[in-house]
Amino acid sequence: MTDFIRKRVANAKDDILSGLTVALALVPEAVAFAFVAGVDPLVGLYAAFMIGLITSVFGGRPGMISGATGALAVVMVSLVAEGNAMGAEGENLGLYYLFVTVILMGIIQMLAGVFKLGKFVRLIPHPVMMGFVNGLAIVIFLSQLGMFTEIVNGEQVWMTGNKLWLMIGLVALTMGIMYGLPKLTKKLPEALMAILVVSAIVILGNLDVATVGSFIKEGGGEGLKGGLPQFQFAIFEKIPFNMETLRFIGPYALILAAIGLIESLMTLNLIDELTETRGNANRECMAQGGANIITGLFGGMGGCAMIGQSIINIKSGGRTRLSGIVAAVTLLMFILFASGLIEQVPIAALVGVMFMVVIGTFAWSSFRIMNKIPLSDLIVLILVSGLTVVFDLAIAVFAGVIISALVFAWENAKRIRARKRMKDDGTKVYEIWGPLFFGSISAFNEKFDVKNDPANVEIDFVESRVSDHSALEAIFNLVNKYEAAGKSIKLKHLSEDCKMLLYKASPKFREVIVEDVDDPRYHLAANPEKFTKSLSEYSL
Repeated sequence: MTDFIRKRVANAKDDILSGLTVALALVPEAVAFAFVAGVDPLVGLYAAFMIGLITSVFGGRPGMISGATGALAVVMVSLVAEGNAMGAEGENLGLYYLFVTVILMGIIQMLAGVFKLGKFVRLIPHPVMMGFVNGLAIVIFLSQLGMFTEIVNGEQVWMTGNKLWLMIGLVALTMGIMYGLPKLTKKLPEALMAILVVSAIVILGNLDVATVGSFIKEGGGEGLKGGLPQFQFAIFEKIPFNMETLRFIGPYALILAAIGLIESLMTLNLIDELTETRGNANRECMAQGGANIITGLFGGMGGCAMIGQSIINIKSGGRTRLSGIVAAVTLLMFILFASGLIEQVPIAALVGVMFMVVIGTFAWSSFRIMNKIPLSDLIVLILVSGLTVVFDLAIAVFAGVIISALVFAWENAKRIRARKRMKDDGTKVYEIWGPLFFGSISAFNEKFDVKNDPANVEIDFVESRVSDHSALEAIFNLVNKYEAAGKSIKLKHLSEDCKMLLYKASPKFREVIVEDVDDPRYHLAANPEKFTKSLSEYSL
């Protein structure tokens, strides 16, 4: 018991300090994404608190931070706008449609966890992963450029003169502290110290710069001050629960669920690599879904894993669930008791932290390996990066996976081979090499000369694997062609599952397939588990 407690508290200091840093970084992000979605800042902050807390406690990846994200916010814009148009002016019906959609999104995500769909993240190729982090780094960078603007005569324009140079100087100072402090000591979290130092300079020097408070007011909000999240009874009063509502929110919920799960599971993979540990993808699906259901019921805009804040947490030393819990609870404390102090934090300090996140997130090694990887992988990497920036993460990842799968299928389709030889008794033998599947069927059929072959033909599949229904259909048609030509054909070394399917397709295959085989290679390929078990028993 003592060892158990010692292991849990060994990293407590780093977890608490990194949690505080993340909480500060969460504020402008949650507020900005709420503005993007067209809802009140508190809706974004409540989402960051509730989703962050629930996923930290129940999620499958300790140390990963979740909250309101831009990838989801851009989808919510049209949802909220269409919902508002359905109600009377000032009724704010779009907000309640958003809450219902977030609840449905959470249900879909929980179903993904129940059916263990999280494991499919393993099918995402490495070039897609690199394109994802590169694209997301660019998106984070571009999102911070908006902080270098100001409102002049009701229009948003780029900063100029002293204001711009002061902003750049404070951002550079923040980045300098984060870069240099770890070289002096690793006991202090560089991000938190940078924010505190720059905030002290701004407050004590009475510098005229944008702060969290001014940022909220420019966006139309009244401030950070708020109470505890309240159960939204108005959802059940204002939203009709019928098929028309489901048709409206269903597509949005599916898109949001897909984006949320993809971003969360890919962030989980990235944190796994950074920490050299392994998270539980299906558990994360369940936690994300449950968090979004609760968030929708209590007035939050929904969310998923945040790669920027997750990397801040990991780089600051956060490793356990405590870091995420501290970040979420601290954010709530800001809302309840410390809104005045947090509103004084300069935006420049938080922009500097996010710029360092961009530098740490971007896979700079992708430049080094450009001329060392296959052209198809390079195209996928660049395509995913671009689509992440132009559209959204879900489209980028789906496109990357599809292209990678097509390239893989094409390359394997070219590997089908047939070695031909004649036996002493005049039987012609075709030894098939390579995978037999939908992509290689045409090349497979071209190997045979039914018209000119002798009366007896054998097809040996010992070096081939029959992979799908298209392959079975090709074998079926080939046998029919030989029999229609009045010739005898035998199939050897088919895998057990392939033989069962052929037997189901037609009883005549029991006469065509040769069961009595004596090639040890076939037994190894057909029964790898049995071979492994025998080998382990032998070693014992």
